[in-house]
Amino acid sequence: MTRTMIARATPKVGESERLAALVETLAQQVRREAGNIRFEAFSESGGVVVMLEEYRDDAAFEAHLAQPHTKEFNAALAEVATGGASSVTDLVNFAGVKVSAPQIRAVDHAGLTVPDIEAATRFLSDAFGAVTLYDVLPEDGPDMEGEGPQEELGLSPDTRITHMRLVRIGNGPCLELFRMEGGAQSDPARLQDLGLSHLGLYVDDIDAACVAFTAAGGTLLKGPHPLANNEDNDGNAGIYGRAPWGTLFELLTYPGGIDLPTASPAPRWTPHP
Repeated sequence: MTRTMIARATPKVGESERLAALVETLAQQVRREAGNIRFEAFSESGGVVVMLEEYRDDAAFEAHLAQPHTKEFNAALAEVATGGASSVTDLVNFAGVKVSAPQIRAVDHAGLTVPDIEAATRFLSDAFGAVTLYDVLPEDGPDMEGEGPQEELGLSPDTRITHMRLVRIGNGPCLELFRMEGGAQSDPARLQDLGLSHLGLYVDDIDAACVAFTAAGGTLLKGPHPLANNEDNDGNAGIYGRAPWGTLFELLTYPGGIDLPTASPAPRWTPHP
């Protein structure tokens, strides 16, 4: 069971900026902890900082408390925070929606095979602001090939994986990029083809997103166009386009909201701003 809490720190007079800087640094460090699920920080009036934290379990939270960066942060609070510390309130989820089997959390990532990971990374960064997290398989490392990968990953004979990279775009699942050599490859999927056909990205300004997509080397189809049926409200729109290597992306926005059917078991997931 995950451990979720809210920590609130009130700055002493003149210490608002320093407190905010300390929390920004802490956030980067905590998010690298193996047991951390999320760490988000918000500000209230008067410079009060509210931290929403979630850890894999109690053991992960205890490991967090033992980290040098956590101890350094708590020591600094003695100087900058009213009362010398933050107040912590544990949270218990009692009205969560059930939209998966008990053992399933959510989509973690999507896989995307590209002809050149460096070029694909540049496109994703220029078009969407994607950031590289790490290389799962460095380009200069040994290739993944042979019977093991063929049987484990369903690769055709003689196919080898030469490069793998994990990137992230905003608040959503990661993209795992693959570069393959040796085996036969199909053309990128169209919307009418079976299987995963496209990646949809929520955007706040669809016109600006279209400009960035094109400037990065993508090719837009006709649009932007209204969304359909339950999604067709004022300001809602979408447009499809292809990346330079052919993968289909959709840019969509729905500030007018979605008309959710009464029988729907949960609201539609939407990335937060």
